[in-house]
Amino acid sequence: MSSKKLPVVALVGQTNAGKSSLFNRLVGRQDAIVAREAGTTRDSVYRRVDNDWGSYILADTAGLLDNPRDDFEASIQDQVDDAIESADLIILVKDSTEGATNEDRALAKRILRSGKPVILALNKIDLAEANPESDYLNFGIKNIVQTSAEHNRGLGKLRGEIAANISHVHQRHDDESISVALIGRPNAGKSFLFNTLAGKQQAVVANVAGTTRDINRVDVRYHGQTISLLDTAGVRRSGKIERGIEKFSVLRTANAIEEADICLLVMDVHELNTALDTKLAGQIIDAGKGLIIVVAKWDSVEGKDAYTRDALAPGIARAFDFAPWAPLIFTSSYTGQNVTKIYDLILKIQAERTRQITTSQLNDCLRRAVMRHRPAALKNQHPRLRYVVQTDVCPPWFVIYGSNLKFLHWSYKRYLESTFRREFGFDGTPIKFSYRDEKQIKANRERVALGQDIVDKKSGGKRQRLI
Repeated sequence: MSSKKLPVVALVGQTNAGKSSLFNRLVGRQDAIVAREAGTTRDSVYRRVDNDWGSYILADTAGLLDNPRDDFEASIQDQVDDAIESADLIILVKDSTEGATNEDRALAKRILRSGKPVILALNKIDLAEANPESDYLNFGIKNIVQTSAEHNRGLGKLRGEIAANISHVHQRHDDESISVALIGRPNAGKSFLFNTLAGKQQAVVANVAGTTRDINRVDVRYHGQTISLLDTAGVRRSGKIERGIEKFSVLRTANAIEEADICLLVMDVHELNTALDTKLAGQIIDAGKGLIIVVAKWDSVEGKDAYTRDALAPGIARAFDFAPWAPLIFTSSYTGQNVTKIYDLILKIQAERTRQITTSQLNDCLRRAVMRHRPAALKNQHPRLRYVVQTDVCPPWFVIYGSNLKFLHWSYKRYLESTFRREFGFDGTPIKFSYRDEKQIKANRERVALGQDIVDKKSGGKRQRLI
C-alpha cells in the first residue's frame, strides 16, 4: 500500500448550517446525524470518500460556538480547531438564509489565516429566504459554491472544486504490503510495542501521556511479507481533552484506521475495557478492518500466575461481545513476550480477509442454515432466502438474494453471520452482508422500462427518474 497519507477535507461552520447534510451527500450514505436542532453534531465524524480521481478523508465537525459554556463544549471546539489545523482543504458552510454576521467574518478570517485552500459553501439555496452570493463577498473567500444538500443541487460543482484543491492520492493494496495501525488511548503502550515490533528505536517513548503527535511509520519484513506499521497518537475521551498543544487527535487516528488493513487495539493491562476502547473497536469494525485486541504491559502485573490471564479474559470478552471473532493477546514490550505472535496473527488475519469462497460452498452453507432454523414470519410475511454470492474481499462481503427480505429479523441476520463463521472461519476480520429482494429488483426494472419514477432512499427519499 502506498504510504502517502490521504488528504483531509474539513467541513466547518456555525451550528445548523447544514454541514452534516452536505457530509452525507459527499460520502454517499447517512453517516452523520441530521436534525433541525442546532448542535446535533457533538463529536467530529470522519469517513473516507473514494472517487475516480482519488480518495480523501472527509471530516464533519461540530458547530462552532462563540463562548463555550463549560469544559465539554470547549473540548468540542478543540476538535474543530484540530480539524482546521490538520485539514488540507477547509469548506466553510454557511446557511444562505441567514445574513453575514461579525462572527461569520471572524471565522472566515481565522480559517484564511491558516493558509489552507478554502471553499465557501452557501447552503440551503433552495429556500425562498436565501440571500444572494454578493452578500457574502466580504468574507474574503474567492471560491464560492452555492449548494442545497436537501435537493442535491451544486454538489457536482463542489466535488469538482474539492478535486481541484487537493492532491490526488490513490491507495491500492498489493500482495507485498500489509498495513497495520496501532490504535488506543494515550500511554497505553503503543509506541513501546511499535518499537519492539519494528526492532529499532523508531518512535519517541516516554512515560508521559501523548508523546506521539503524528503517525509514525516503518516497514518490516516477516516471513517474506512486507508489513507497514503505523503508530498513532492516543485518543482521549471528550471530557479529558486538554487545550493548547495537547489537542484532540481523532482525525489522525481515523486516517490511520482508513489506511490500515488490520488494527491493533492496544489497552493498558491496568485500565481495561473503557468505553473509549469499545468505541474505537466499533470504529475499526465499521471501517471493515481486521482487529486484534492487545493487552500491553503484561510484565507490570504483580503477583500474576498461570490463572491471571484466564481471570481477565472473560471480562474483556464481555466488553467486546460485538466482536467475538477478534483474537486477544497479552504482551510485554519490555520482555518481548508474545510480540512475535502478533506478526503471526497479522498474516493469518490478512489471509482470512482475502479469502474467496466458491458460490457452491456458500449456497450449501446457506441451505443448511435455513433447514436448521427457518426465518420467522413478520407481519404475516415469510422471508425466503434463495441464494448467496461473495462480491468482495477486505473485508469479505456477501450478498443474499431472496424475497420479503425486509422482514428478516436482525437476530436471524446475526445467526447467519455466526453460521458462516463456523463454516468458513474469518477469524480477526469483520464480514459484511447485503440483502437483495428479488421482487423489489424486478419491480424497479419494470418501472425503469416504463420510464417511471422510483424512490431512491440514498437521496433522502426524493423521487428520481432513472432514464
